[in-house]
Amino acid sequence: MTKGLAIIMFSGTADKFIPLGVLTQTAANLGVPVRIFVTGFATPYFTKNKPQPRFPKEFEDMVPALLQGMEKLKAPSWYDMVKEAKETGDVKVYVCSLMAEMLGIKKEHLDPIVDDIVGATFFMKETAEYEVIFI
Repeated sequence: MTKGLAIIMFSGTADKFIPLGVLTQTAANLGVPVRIFVTGFATPYFTKNKPQPRFPKEFEDMVPALLQGMEKLKAPSWYDMVKEAKETGDVKVYVCSLMAEMLGIKKEHLDPIVDDIVGATFFMKETAEYEVIFI
């Protein structure tokens, strides 16, 4: 088993947030430490006034069936999966300091699910021996 899982969350579309939740929760349930580095277009979705992620236009036709399937399975939202993973295991969510500065986001603007604002150097040092996934 890996020493940990480093997830770099860059995308701001709903189709990417689902695997973020699934992979984070699964790793936490297996006892694998997880570190999430939120940057790019994903950053606004980790603020207190976060918008709802949207699906890309190329998947428009699939979205109704996907949402119905998730409802039928009573699948939790990506947010609830990450939140539960943080309660279950060693999971930390960091927002990129460069993106936060560019967008004028301060720690007090962030959702409680976020542990801190850090730079890429901090994240890379902390996760140097982890498997890396870029979403």
